[in-house]
Amino acid sequence: METENNKGKTVLVLGGGIGGVRVARELNKLIGNENGITLGKILIFEKEKTNLFAPSLTKMMVGERETAQIQDDLSKVALGGIEVVSGEIESVDPNTITVKSGGQTYTGDYMVVSLGTEQHDANNLSSFGHNFYTADGAASFYKQLKNFKGGKLAVVVSSLPHKSPVAPYEAAMLVDQYLRDRNLRDKTELSLYSPEKAPMPFAGDAVSGDVRSIMQKRGISYFPQHQLTGASDGQLTFTNEKGEAVEVKTDLLAYTPDHRCPAVISKSGMCGESGWVEVNPETLETSFAKVYAIGDITSIKTGDEEHLPKAGVFAQYQALTVAHNIVRQMHGKQPDKIFTAEGKYIMDQGNGKATRVGGNFYSSSLDIKESSAINHWVKILQEKSWFAGHF
Repeated sequence: METENNKGKTVLVLGGGIGGVRVARELNKLIGNENGITLGKILIFEKEKTNLFAPSLTKMMVGERETAQIQDDLSKVALGGIEVVSGEIESVDPNTITVKSGGQTYTGDYMVVSLGTEQHDANNLSSFGHNFYTADGAASFYKQLKNFKGGKLAVVVSSLPHKSPVAPYEAAMLVDQYLRDRNLRDKTELSLYSPEKAPMPFAGDAVSGDVRSIMQKRGISYFPQHQLTGASDGQLTFTNEKGEAVEVKTDLLAYTPDHRCPAVISKSGMCGESGWVEVNPETLETSFAKVYAIGDITSIKTGDEEHLPKAGVFAQYQALTVAHNIVRQMHGKQPDKIFTAEGKYIMDQGNGKATRVGGNFYSSSLDIKESSAINHWVKILQEKSWFAGHF
């Protein structure tokens, strides 16, 4: 029921990715909006016309998905009280809860920042390889992989932090399976280079050790503590843990881009010392009143050196927390829902099997489940249910 407290309230949602769409849909439901009955307005600001299910990009790398299968038209989200404002966000003022886009200024009562990361090219890598964190990059990699006859193939994490921390390891395993299926594995040196001290170190020594063991059994050479410092056609240069320069030859390269906080948010004064938006780890509140941030754009410390991974599964749970608490405030009630960092994500290994890593990421009580066909199908279901449930 509409009250004086929530009458005509407007929520500005910055970003139409997984977190932005989830928070908008949840707000719409909790506010009580229906087609023809709008009790509150939700504006999604997004420059892209489509919503991409990024966890499936690794499948695109090996030809198991095409772009049309893992994206949908963002305009389909506009129902009830949800509107989509298409175009670049020109400026954001968290003090006044205003956003400027397309030359027009929009004012809200609440703001949820879910703009994810801004991708940049490190060491001119796009001239020599494929950024598999984009649909175009994953597709172009597969185009070359189809004609690959063997040689040196590298998956490179170009910098930290990066989103989807499982993706580089999953990419290497799916490529490994692709090569095995075509009798090219014994003709290929498959390597993964990363600045990380171990695979997904935030998950703890046991999980890191298990992932390293899986790669070792598959013959995937793993080079941790290798920071990319240069690239040229067919050659990469790293600095290893000893500070030594290491030169590596490549015939085919897949890489993660440099991830940064979007410039429009950096200019708004919302970023902390980490370079990202720092939030209350339980409520996702920023230092600005009635302004929240969720997903990859946030920085949440979970230990002395570790931070909550930038992964879509957390953006979705954070969206539910924030939506619930905003609507409570609209009705003059105290927010009472907290984000607990419980979650799991699945690492596909090819051949119809996948491994699940999960638990409480705040307490670091995580485990890894054995590779199974069930986990593989759970991951496929996640993709299908995303679009079925939100578009």
